[in-house]
Amino acid sequence: MKVLVTGAAGFIGWKVCERLLEDGHEVVGIDNINDYYDLRIKLWRFERLKKRKGFTFHQIDIEDLKSFEDLFSQYRFEAVINEAARAGVRYSIENPHVYVSTNVMGTLNLLEMMRKHGVKKLVQASTSSLYAGQRMPFKEDLPVNTPISPYAASKKGAEALCYTYHYLYGIDVAILRYFTVYGPAGRPDMSPFRFTYWIMKGEPIQLYGDGSQKRDFTYVDDIAEGTIKALNVEGYEIINLGNNRPHRLSYMIELIERFTGKKAKIDFKEFHRADMKETWADITKAKELLGWSPKTTLEEGIEKTVKWFRENWDWVKDIKV
Repeated sequence: MKVLVTGAAGFIGWKVCERLLEDGHEVVGIDNINDYYDLRIKLWRFERLKKRKGFTFHQIDIEDLKSFEDLFSQYRFEAVINEAARAGVRYSIENPHVYVSTNVMGTLNLLEMMRKHGVKKLVQASTSSLYAGQRMPFKEDLPVNTPISPYAASKKGAEALCYTYHYLYGIDVAILRYFTVYGPAGRPDMSPFRFTYWIMKGEPIQLYGDGSQKRDFTYVDDIAEGTIKALNVEGYEIINLGNNRPHRLSYMIELIERFTGKKAKIDFKEFHRADMKETWADITKAKELLGWSPKTTLEEGIEKTVKWFRENWDWVKDIKV
């Protein structure tokens, strides 16, 4: 297939591109290479992608409709995987407008191009943040009508638009609600990266809350595999991709300590009201519909993450988190 992957230099988008290329697909990647976090990580990912046979890259922002017009006129895509987004709960409270602009209007631009050029298959990245306040484990049929951050609200808006275009124009859509994705070359605004970085530097961890809050940490390679399997979805489906086994933040810190051989110093801060206290994915639907289940334990994933830090510490040590 010829697949368009947006957000190709992002954490998940990069890994999705790698897996598609390994499977023999032709990939056109786009990214605006913004500076939401340190560009050196995005460029590290991009350097590995651009050497791969079958990969073509364009520096395009999904908010730029004219560039999208040119791109869709140049290529005949068979499917689109939309990983481009403004991510991060806390930053969305400070800059809500840019989240709506990218996550909602950007998705609308993409859907319009798909409609206009007859592309009938979309995999849309979404988030477990939508489940705030719901009973656990989180199932896809729960009413997610009370987002507690602009980030979650913008992702809900994107999901709604995707359904509208499925209903009106027959586009097959797989909405994937990801649960706390981590791994090598991850996002430096997320706790697995930040905690590993601070522990290796001997600096205090900034921990919001007491560490008892739980996350359904899911390794990036498993997420990429599930994302690609979702290309086979027909109709409109919402699917959780998670590890189905929540762990306390304090346990993740213990694992980082184990694999780095260093003791964490912890600066406890007040729990942030926009954060969720626990996430837990019910992945029954992913198993049944996609034949997918995660393979990587948290212990294995943190060990691989720490290994990446060690191998790249000469430049990672200077990253801003």
